Amino acid sequence: MESKGRILVTGATGYIGSHTIVELINGGYSVVGVDNFHNSSPEVLDGIEDITKERIPFLKLDCSDKEQFSKVFEQYPDIVAAIHFAAYKAVGESVLKPAEYFRNNITSLLNLIELSRSYLGKSAIVFSSSCTVYGEPDPENLPISEKAPVKEATSPYGRTKQICEDILKDCTRAYPELKAIALRYFNPIGAHPSGLIGENPSGVPQNLVPFITQTAAGIREELKIWGNDYDTPDGTCIRDYIYVCDLAKAHVAAVERLIKAPDLAPFEIFNIGTGEGLSVLELVKCFIKATSVNVPYSFAQRREGDVVKVWADATKANTILGWKAETPIEKILLSAWNWEKRSRGIK
Repeated sequence: MESKGRILVTGATGYIGSHTIVELINGGYSVVGVDNFHNSSPEVLDGIEDITKERIPFLKLDCSDKEQFSKVFEQYPDIVAAIHFAAYKAVGESVLKPAEYFRNNITSLLNLIELSRSYLGKSAIVFSSSCTVYGEPDPENLPISEKAPVKEATSPYGRTKQICEDILKDCTRAYPELKAIALRYFNPIGAHPSGLIGENPSGVPQNLVPFITQTAAGIREELKIWGNDYDTPDGTCIRDYIYVCDLAKAHVAAVERLIKAPDLAPFEIFNIGTGEGLSVLELVKCFIKATSVNVPYSFAQRREGDVVKVWADATKANTILGWKAETPIEKILLSAWNWEKRSRGIK
């Protein structure tokens, strides 16, 4: 089958990047991946190959180093679009290391824009943004649509996403050869149904579901839930948890829109979520129910940078991209547990 075109995926061995590569290949695209393995490992490439029966071309490099990054453009002049995942992504860590987050997340995007313009002559970028750009939403704006105001971010991580969106907005306005779509996604969870790729953070997990699955597997003594005194029905934060494979398909839909619809607005934004909010405690209980595995937990103090409640109005993505999140929460949590068991050799 003839390829629909080559897509550059930065952060290729990361959690969302790896699942998106699988969906791109399933959708008939060729891929070239880059990553520096900051929070991932080379084994992910084996998992992608096992699923798709394709070994993707891959370069180990740091996107914030322009000279290194230029190598992929020199070697693959047939790139038709890029999906930019490469970024540091932990809210809590960003509060402690803001300078590292600004340097890495902003420089890598600027390098992508400049290199794709100079080497390819034109550029189509799908940018991995986040619902953190909305800050702490006003209750009247929930579920939150793309028309909601972008408020002061509650963390340096969120601020890097706001700045990157502004960079894309200004650059697409200035450079007619550049088009971009920012996908503001909510909370990705779960793993590929094969159990061959999933979320595998280095060290102590910063995200909820890996912490749940590691606690269920006996690697962590107990799950710490940050704060149970929020203004929510059970006192814990509310989020919109989206299946990573559904999210990956949204990236394919965005790439197709950029490639096939040349008369688009230069810069578009879409929320990618389920449209339903679940509390942290509800998610833990869903996991216990879905897997019949107990997860000991206790409550800790609130974590700086956390928003109280946010969930998506994804009508725009449903309508314009023709995309919808469809996987039930129990199935998503089972996929995360299967991945944890498989990667730990638990029967």
